[in-house]
Amino acid sequence: MKNLLTLTIIAVTMMFSSEVVAQNFSGLDKSPADIALYPSRAADKIVKVVYSRPQLKGRSLSDLAPAGKVWRTGANEATEITFFKDVNFAGKSVKAGTYSLFTIPSSGEWTIILNSNLNQWGAYSYADSADVARVTASASTDGKSLEAFSIAYKEIDGGANMVLGWGTTRVTVPITL
Repeated sequence: MKNLLTLTIIAVTMMFSSEVVAQNFSGLDKSPADIALYPSRAADKIVKVVYSRPQLKGRSLSDLAPAGKVWRTGANEATEITFFKDVNFAGKSVKAGTYSLFTIPSSGEWTIILNSNLNQWGAYSYADSADVARVTASASTDGKSLEAFSIAYKEIDGGANMVLGWGTTRVTVPITL
């Protein structure tokens, strides 16, 4: 009987305490975080991008990532890219390490920036004096529109093209060893 009473008290306590804890969790992020890895299933990774995925929600890409202005390449904190090996990043040699990834959109091509300042919120404290590399990447359009900003990889000889996509815009950045 004593054990039954003890179990009942524990059960009631857990029921009420889990209800209180559940109330402390926030809802889903409006721009959820994601990770893009290449290669995705191999143990020997080359690149990892940690970013948040803003949604268009009826807005235009040019309003959210204005031409000629530094953009955090996602939402929330600045996007971070990690190279697990020394790479050739669109023609520039880049040492293995983690960098903030910024872009400057324009028509036809975008400027892609690797910056050594990490843990930045957006591009508000972006300083070009910390740039490690600046490259240009071709921008094209696709018939399929992406509601959420996305990063994917397309395998090429010696590496992969990192493709940034949002709306119908696609920006291709070659990464090779």
